[in-house]
Amino acid sequence: MTDSTVQRVLGPIGFLADLDTLITVYGLAMRPPPQQLQGRRSIMERHAGHSAFRAVTVAAAGGGDGVAAGSGGSGGSGNEGRGAERAAGGGPDGPVIAFAYGFRGASGQWWHDVVRSGITAAAGGRTAAAWLADCFEIAEVHVRPEYQGQGIGRAMLLSLTAGCPHRTAVLSTLDAATPARCLYSSMGFTDLLRSFTFPGNGPPYAVMGAALPLLDKEPGLPRPSR
Repeated sequence: MTDSTVQRVLGPIGFLADLDTLITVYGLAMRPPPQQLQGRRSIMERHAGHSAFRAVTVAAAGGGDGVAAGSGGSGGSGNEGRGAERAAGGGPDGPVIAFAYGFRGASGQWWHDVVRSGITAAAGGRTAAAWLADCFEIAEVHVRPEYQGQGIGRAMLLSLTAGCPHRTAVLSTLDAATPARCLYSSMGFTDLLRSFTFPGNGPPYAVMGAALPLLDKEPGLPRPSR
């Protein structure tokens, strides 16, 4: 994080009020097929109703039009990307450039139940319970591409889990040597499942878990005491 960004912590009401903007950020970061965005929006809306839900957003300080510096990804021309980025407004603080959110994981939630079954099959029910019985599920962490590599993801994860009463944090990420995977490992997450395929035959994922509080290995910032 830098002095040119502003971070906010949101509850369900504030999150839902910003949902259109956050979906735009999601699209810029993930570049999914456009027809998938409405389904993702519905999932995020449903997540806001889960127990202990909280979110963190990061906006560029001092206003601005939210136009990217031109670092494209797959899924559209530069002009199309710029139009979407102008839509990612963020109020008086400037455009929203990143967000993360999570909630208490519990039986009856799709991700929780699928992962519990996977860990139980791989390592037994006691291991699954140790990680999932009192967990905070980090559901989404997204930073607009041109702002990645500036410590924004780390700062959001620390704020998201600060004071969290749960014993563990869990998440899933692509099972590849991505910057996100490296970030999670540096903050104390370890692999609970590798090459795990969720129903629907998508790409292989790693399911990762960490004891709370998370590690912060940035220079001069010791791990917080519990």
